[in-house]
Amino acid sequence: MGPRSGAAERRWQARQACAADAAVRAATSGDGRSAFTLEDISAQIQASEVKELRVVLKTDVQGSLGAIRNALERLNNTEVRINIIRESAGDINESDVLLASASDAVVIGFNTKLDPGAQRAVDASGVDVRLYDVIYKLTDDIAAALQGMLAPKLIEQVEGHAEVRMVIKAGKAGNVAGSYVTDGRIVRAGSYRLMRGGKVIEEGRIESLKRFKDDVREVATGFECGIGLSGSPEIEEGDVIECFQMVSEQPA
Repeated sequence: MGPRSGAAERRWQARQACAADAAVRAATSGDGRSAFTLEDISAQIQASEVKELRVVLKTDVQGSLGAIRNALERLNNTEVRINIIRESAGDINESDVLLASASDAVVIGFNTKLDPGAQRAVDASGVDVRLYDVIYKLTDDIAAALQGMLAPKLIEQVEGHAEVRMVIKAGKAGNVAGSYVTDGRIVRAGSYRLMRGGKVIEEGRIESLKRFKDDVREVATGFECGIGLSGSPEIEEGDVIECFQMVSEQPA
């Protein structure tokens, strides 16, 4: 995002001021809100449809604001964005902390410090204040927080395969595949593919897994087991059951 024009900058700052005043009034109304740390906010955003990190930004001089704002805005992506709800030069003051408390925001200070009123407000509210004197350390921390906020991608993880050696009639419960685990492991409550001649016949969930008469959580390579499959598919000797799970892949 490029630099704002003078008029656009003034409009943006005016909107900031209005939102900030409303939030400070809410913070001083005694509604019993508790502040969030950067880690808490990350967890909250993960559980929300709106993925946003709210920031109160303070720097030592006006000239630093634009550089740091631009650096933070470059961290935005299609899934998570940074919302700078207030920015100004000078020490962090009580109003900044109250705004952060009311808005579930963090306070980021660059080459600045908390004034006495702000420190008392932090002690009372628990607002997370992060102070930096090097820009790359600031952006590294925020990038790491955003990384934690990104919706995890699900990838398929094949756990193992079992060969059906015997079809066991189990009445209304359907047939059970008496199987031998040829590689990996078979996991109860994992997903399965029933394969015959290299083709997928059925997919579903592994509903039961037994070693002899005992229910077990998993069976490793080289052991026999009884596998109950959802959907009551037609099982034949020689079929292969592939066990897999969908797991979260953290974005690189």
